[in-house]
Amino acid sequence: MRKYLLIIGVVLIGLSSCHSDKNEGTLLSRTFPTQSWERFDFVKAEIDLKKPTTYNLVLSVSFDPSYVQDYLSVVFTVFDNDDHPLRTKGYKFNLKEKDGSWKSSLTDGSYHFSFPINSELSINEPGKYTFQLENRMPITPLSGINSVEIVNTK
Repeated sequence: MRKYLLIIGVVLIGLSSCHSDKNEGTLLSRTFPTQSWERFDFVKAEIDLKKPTTYNLVLSVSFDPSYVQDYLSVVFTVFDNDDHPLRTKGYKFNLKEKDGSWKSSLTDGSYHFSFPINSELSINEPGKYTFQLENRMPITPLSGINSVEIVNTK
């Protein structure tokens, strides 16, 4: 039974990773059923732009209370159709106070955060682009992470 649930989850993640000419909402998403994110397990989504587009991107992340790190480090990259990086930027988000308490309240068994990662990201040429989120944490696998997504709020 558990094997079938895992297969269904993988298929749903694969289907949710491709978007066509997406302007609002979730652009990239991954749920980690085992609450574990490997260092080189990139979260990617292909975006097929028909016209110039400007994005206001927010990273939404959900953590299990078992997450022991006090921060999250990621790299967001946009690749063109030829797999050349157009924009790359690293981010480090503080999740906990100095005393170890979370900077978010526990909701439905998880801590949820939303961080702005790129406002006014303009892509002026139509074509296919890949948005990629990379786990840059020094500990692998990163345990206690439930999900990540990049949302366009514009």
